[in-house]
Amino acid sequence: MSTAELERNKAIALRFKKNQGTPQMPQVEKEVLALNYNRARGGNLHLANNARGEDMGHPGLYLRTAIPDRVDVIEKVIADGDRVGLLFRVTGTHTGTFFGIPPTGNKLDVYEVALIRIANGQMVEGWFMMDEVALLQQMGAKLPQRSDGKLVPPPLPEGGEDAEALVKRLNASPAATQQGRNKLVAVKSRLRPDGAPKSDYAAGYRHLRHGFHHLRSYGKQRGLGDPGLDNAIPDRRDRIEVLMAEGDEVWMRFSTSGTHQGALYGVAPTGRRVGVSVVQILKFVNGKWQESWTFADELGFLLQIGRPDLVLA
Repeated sequence: MSTAELERNKAIALRFKKNQGTPQMPQVEKEVLALNYNRARGGNLHLANNARGEDMGHPGLYLRTAIPDRVDVIEKVIADGDRVGLLFRVTGTHTGTFFGIPPTGNKLDVYEVALIRIANGQMVEGWFMMDEVALLQQMGAKLPQRSDGKLVPPPLPEGGEDAEALVKRLNASPAATQQGRNKLVAVKSRLRPDGAPKSDYAAGYRHLRHGFHHLRSYGKQRGLGDPGLDNAIPDRRDRIEVLMAEGDEVWMRFSTSGTHQGALYGVAPTGRRVGVSVVQILKFVNGKWQESWTFADELGFLLQIGRPDLVLA
């Protein structure tokens, strides 16, 4: 795909994002959303699922009833093939009911990632994931209790390609570009147990954010250490769902799944199967992996082990 086409796709995604909550939005939606547009995942998936069938109050279109002064701060944009990735922060004031959480007046500033697929100049798929744990923490709230007392954990992921199989496939047709070689390093990082070899890392490599960021902070604050997911989930496997590269960055969406067999920050092994989505952004310098920023569906994981309140108020 040409540079001009990639930039056009970015412009379509940004137009959709920047016009949310404006008087122009209805017309923009008609122009940029395909008739068969599939919102494959909503940003507040778990809060919305928890409220489904309950009289909890809806935050409104694009959350504007709950956060009327919402402003999204876009931090990164990437395009590769028919996909566009956006990393942004949702900011504003919680002044309306949010899926059962009454107004707190608290200021909000939480990350969300969007992976959008575009065909023939229109969005055909949108996949969104917000840091719902950070959202609840900033509201000072727990997940509202349903009238039936049940939790609504997400189903185990089924898509994607096993990391080992994808590495073999990529090695079978060596990449002709640096972006392609960077993609291979990114996928190798998902191999168990060793990941990418040390030779793939730049001197001074930095992990800017771990996927289970809030669990790690919870453990550190309580002196529980970091047992690591590989200890808690020894049969952990990753499956790659989306792989994108532009410039010196690679974006990867994958699922991490396995069985909760070891202690995790005070939670005894449950024996439950767990599996959630993760988005990782990798930065390369001269072909070496320099930085990593990772964002996992922590609330989904906590629901799966039956402890959605673990890192909340």
